[in-house]
Parts: sequence; C-alpha cells; structure tokens
Amino acid sequence: MADFLVPKDVSPDLQGPRRLDGPIHAERHVNIICVGAGASGLLMTYKLQKHFSNFSLTVFEKNPEVSGTWFENRYPGCACDVPSHNYTWSFEPKLDWTGVYSSSKEIFQYFDSFANKYGLKNYIKTEHQVTGAYWNDRTGGYDVKVRDTKNGQQFSQHCDILINASGILNNWRWPAIPGLQKYKGTLLHTANWDDNVDLTGKHVGLIGNGSSGIQVLPKIQPIVDKVTTFIREPTWVSPVQGLEQHVYSAEEQKDFAQKPGVLTEYRKNIERGLNGQFGIFLKDTKPNNDTHDYMMDQMHQKLQNQYLEERLIPKWSVGCRRLTPGVGYLESLGKENVKTVYGEINEITEKGCLCDDGNEYPVDILICATGFDTTFKPRFPLIGPGGVNLQEQWKDDPHSYLGMAADGFPNYLIFLGPNSPIGNGPVLCAIEAQADYMLKLIDRYQTRNIKTFAPTKSAINDFIAHKDEFMKKSVWADPCRSWYKQGPDGPITALWPGSALHYIEAIREVQIEDWDIKYSGNRFAWMGNGYSQTELDNTADWGYYIRDRDDDPPATTGGKRKVLSKSGTMKGNAGINFAGVKDEAPVPERANL
Repeated sequence: MADFLVPKDVSPDLQGPRRLDGPIHAERHVNIICVGAGASGLLMTYKLQKHFSNFSLTVFEKNPEVSGTWFENRYPGCACDVPSHNYTWSFEPKLDWTGVYSSSKEIFQYFDSFANKYGLKNYIKTEHQVTGAYWNDRTGGYDVKVRDTKNGQQFSQHCDILINASGILNNWRWPAIPGLQKYKGTLLHTANWDDNVDLTGKHVGLIGNGSSGIQVLPKIQPIVDKVTTFIREPTWVSPVQGLEQHVYSAEEQKDFAQKPGVLTEYRKNIERGLNGQFGIFLKDTKPNNDTHDYMMDQMHQKLQNQYLEERLIPKWSVGCRRLTPGVGYLESLGKENVKTVYGEINEITEKGCLCDDGNEYPVDILICATGFDTTFKPRFPLIGPGGVNLQEQWKDDPHSYLGMAADGFPNYLIFLGPNSPIGNGPVLCAIEAQADYMLKLIDRYQTRNIKTFAPTKSAINDFIAHKDEFMKKSVWADPCRSWYKQGPDGPITALWPGSALHYIEAIREVQIEDWDIKYSGNRFAWMGNGYSQTELDNTADWGYYIRDRDDDPPATTGGKRKVLSKSGTMKGNAGINFAGVKDEAPVPERANL
C-alpha cells in the first residue's frame, strides 16, 4: 500500500494529478501545526496519533510545561468548578482525585500524566510562542512564525492545516485602574502568582469577586493579619445542591479503583445530573426558579449580614455570570479579619486603594484577581487570503462557525471559539466533540484532493442570527457584567445556544453544505486508478459486505442517536439532580423546554 501514498515532498499543486496513480481515498500526507498544549491541544494530539497515519504534527506551547491554564494558575485555592471525576476525558478516568473539587495542581498532574502516558510530548515544543500565521496562496497553507523563548531565536514553519488550541483563559490582565504602577507594596496577579511571596501576618488587599477572588479569600484569610476585599458588583455564590465539596475517603478511593463499574456509574450519575439541568439557564423555568430560591437562601444563611446581603445578592438571574461553588467564600466575608469595601476603586496609590467612598485603604500586598482578556481574537496576527487579519475581523463582535472556524480563513480550526458551550454544562465533552469534528474534516482533506476548506459567510450569518434569537430567552441576556458577552447588554459571544448535549449532537456530522471547498484539479481525482484500497490489501476480506443477517447501523439521525444514548435503558431521568440522585418527583417543565 505504501507505493500508492502521496510522498511528503509532493507539492499540493501536484497532489490532484498524482492521485490518479493510487487507489480510491489514498491518504496523502498532511502537515498540521497546533497552537497550544493545554487540554484541547493534548486531546487533538492524542486523537491524531490514534486515528491518522501519513501525517506530521508540531504543537507549539509558550509555557515550559503542558496543561495550559492548569500550569499557569497556581494561586492559593485555585481549583476547577467542575466535579473532578467529570473534569477528565470521557475515556480516561482518574481513580484517585482527592475531592469533588480538586486543586489546579492535581488537574495539572492529570493532563501532564495523560501526555506522558501516550507519548504526546514527542510532538510538542515547549517554550515556543507563535507570533504570527500568514496564508500562503501558492501552497494552500500557513507560514507560521515562531519564537523560541529560551534563546530568542525566530523561525518559520509551514503547515497545510492550522489548529488554534490556545484557549481563552490564558491571557491575564491587570485591572484598568489608574495609578497601578504607583503602588509601592507587593503587587500580585492570581494568574501570575509568585510562590515566593509570604502572606503570613500581612494586611492583604484583594480586588475582584470573580472565580479567582472567590477561591483565594478562604485560603488566605486564616494566615493573614487582615484582608480588605474590594468588590464592585454582586454575584451568585453557593455550591449547587448535591455537588457540595467532599473529600473522598480511603474507602471510596479504593472502591473507585478496585470495584468494576463503581467509578463509571458515579461519573455517569454526575454527568446525567449536569446534563439534566440546562433549564437553569432559561428564564422562568422550574429549574431556574428553584435554583434561584436555593441560592438566595444559602447566601442569606452564610452571610448573616444585611449590608453584604443587600450588595452581594444579585437582582439578575442565577447563571447570568458563571456559577461558582465558592466553598467557604461567603463565610470568610464574615470573619473578624476581613473587611469588605463595596464600590469602585478610583485610583491605586502608593499605599493601596482610593475608593469612591472617599477613603484610602492601605495594604501591604495587593492581589488582583481580575481575570483574563476573554476576547476571542487570536493572540497573534492571523493573516488570511487578501491580507485580512482575524484579529481585526473579530475585535468587536466575533462570529464563528459553530465555535470552530472563521469565514475567509481556510484550513484554520479553533477549539472553544466564539459560541462554544463553555458555560452550558460539562466542557471537556464539548472539546472531545470538537476534536472529532475536526478529525472528520482532516480526513476529507487527506483522502480527497481538497486544497482548502472554510465555512461560508452565509452559514455563519444564519448561525449568528439563530444564536441571537435563542439568547433572548436565556438568563445570559440579563444585564449583568460577564465575560460571556460584550458588555452588560451586548451580544453573547462566548456561549452556545443550547445545552452541552445539544452541542454534541449538533456537530456530530459535518454539514458539508456549510463549507466552501476548493480542490486541486478535478474534484473527482480522489477516485484514483480504479482500485479499492481493500483489494490491494491481501489481509482484508474482499467480500466483507456478504452477510447472513442485516446488521447495518441505523441510517437516520434519530436512529443513530438512540443507539449512542442507549435509549430505552433508563427508567427516567426527569428527576435526577446535579449529583445524579433521583428527586422525589420529576420536573414536568423540563420536557417542555
């Protein structure tokens, strides 16, 4: 068979005619560059290695280690707000998570071990930062500019297909407050944490009550002399019922490791619960109203402070901003050594923060838990045909095709691009679905004589119109300030118009009519010399289609879904809560969403 494969050094312009010498679907060489070795980049590397041959792959990672945000974020209390046993690949469980919500260190170890187990680091160049990618019309690919950050050298490498797996929570930013550089104390950012700084016995200022600030406060409060936390807006904070923090006992970990099916069923129950609660994000549904009432009650109980309750409990819907478990956060606000300053910081002074209440608050150490640049524009110039820069095209309102591609930028794929399900439910399952979709596209590219593929502008326009209409009935449209959207009343650019399961089913098949495909020569050159690859394989069954019964898989979308979801095997999911535990009564509204 090797004689019929297109050699690596054959130019793309010759690949069409060259295919006439080989059998149908001959697998030409495909050269891929992936930007980023976080979770998405590692998964894509794993899947390419598992499923493809006759390819080359280079993954450029700017950090000295893999795992992306879980390598970068090391601040006290840093953890994931998704239950640990469900923050793994569907096929790669971890037996010994310490608790329901695990630290960033544990999560880093999971992804690092995954890379080591499958030899993924053979493809990865760490401390190599992509500084630009430029479309080469002659070759039908990208010339990617890279800087070796260890020695400062720069070079260029070509690829047929460019995959951006750099993520969105990786470009941290200082707060836009005047005078930040005047401050003479110790200045820290949660995403650029200095482990050498000792907070013990210090007066610490903490800016922000997003996910990072909520995690930091309970960890530092017991060791510092005093914390002054600066909060400018309310947010919903409380563990979701059924998924409170829990440290696994030695017996539980033993059962997970040694009793067949115990861990799988535990993981499935949590996933069923997570996937059964999409109604929380839709206005005026029973799941949304019940969650609102539960969280309202929890915040009142844990704050026990009328001043804080009036300012920290939102008027907008639960879920408008990302829900954060906030283990111990609300209780920490009531500790004697914690002072909450609510309002705007007008200026950073040499000593601390000057706020809109007219007071200056001096602190020894100032921690900025102010998050990331969450725009979706690439972190490097991405220049497509005609010199168009995607950074400019996406600077105000990014429009992607199903969160994975951009019109006018051929052979370019994105993980967790605009309007992906990053706040709608389990996210790693969505990354897996995106990777599988990309594999289908790459397979078509490799086995047909395709030169370029890109989504059509009309397909993206229709998708955006559908998305915008759907979002009107979601809680995300409420006037809260969230990185999900462009301003309190702006379009929702981060989230998918549906549940995580909805997304998985939406992208299970490539809707090829949405793609602008261009070929090298005759589009049917992939038919080759008339031979099937099967009849050139002496180890294959040349009569594989002769059977004694009809065992064809379902031919319809609905039939395929029922087989995959094992429809008919469950007694009923309607009353399953977040932890996968059956409620007393089903939720009738869920069936009517």
